[in-house]
Amino acid sequence: MVLEIDSSRGEGGGQMVRTSVALATLTGTTTRLTRIRENRPTNGLSKQHTTAVNAIAQMTGSKVTGNYIGSSELLVEPGDKQVTDITMDIGTAGSISLVVQATLLAARNYKVPFNLDLRGGTNVMWAPPIDNYPMVLFPLMERMGIHARLDILERGFYPIGGGHVKLSMDPIGTIKPLNLDTLGELKGLHGVCFVQHLSDRIGQDMMESCKKVFGPKYDIDIEFVRSEGTSRGAGMVLIADYENGLLSSNVLSSKGHSPAQSGMDAASDLLQEMSAGSTIDIHTADQILPYMAMADGKSSFIVSRISKHLLSQMDTLESFLDVRFGVERKKDGYHFSVNPGVAE
Repeated sequence: MVLEIDSSRGEGGGQMVRTSVALATLTGTTTRLTRIRENRPTNGLSKQHTTAVNAIAQMTGSKVTGNYIGSSELLVEPGDKQVTDITMDIGTAGSISLVVQATLLAARNYKVPFNLDLRGGTNVMWAPPIDNYPMVLFPLMERMGIHARLDILERGFYPIGGGHVKLSMDPIGTIKPLNLDTLGELKGLHGVCFVQHLSDRIGQDMMESCKKVFGPKYDIDIEFVRSEGTSRGAGMVLIADYENGLLSSNVLSSKGHSPAQSGMDAASDLLQEMSAGSTIDIHTADQILPYMAMADGKSSFIVSRISKHLLSQMDTLESFLDVRFGVERKKDGYHFSVNPGVAE
């Protein structure tokens, strides 16, 4: 029996592809994906998608048919290997973060440590910054009993790429549920501002304007990092650290915005999340959702809005796993419950 997935549903982007291929190998489900990225300006698979699929296929010994740039259909026939060390190069500024997202999920059943050496784009548009993993996602996963580490060896920006990271993850046993019903007291604000092959002034302007938005009510500690690499760019990742959780925002420098405006945008975005009643930011929610869906018990969280990515992730997870999602709109946001083992 082949599970058919219409990849144009919902958000209709690469996330459904990455999650579906990973879950197909996890659950041993032969899966056909059709109409891949049909509604995107460039249809079909891009380089970062094919890299993610190749990585999963190598990890698990799976057979994948149709994995080439521009392809609108994939057939995944799951294997049963657990290859421990994978080295991949996206070859462009395609997002390392999105490839990491897929391989982490595919390694859920590993009985041995998993290691990934990956090159590509670390901080690019339309994808989470690589910093989100060590700063936000991994600390939350740690509370679920999932232990992963990521080292940023070199940053990669559009269009050259050239970023380099190393990821390692310990074998995962039972996944603990994560209940983020309240954040508790704010412990502090911190962040990182990175500049590569650009003037330090860009980073300084970002940080100064960012601190002006927060002050005098909040103090924020921002680390300035000048990195070396083949590409050039700058950006910032900010974290609000609470007793029970984390909220984040990020920004990349661009020609259309001054560094000062970029810093203001990052600060304003985080303040908005902090005041909205969220217990997890919208981008982190769809990344941690698969682990909640496989947890040993009910998880919960609150988001300020429901993104198409989050809806697509729910749809995909329900196609492969025994899980039911609940959503209730309240004054302080959308209250989600994740209920494994109770799908109708």
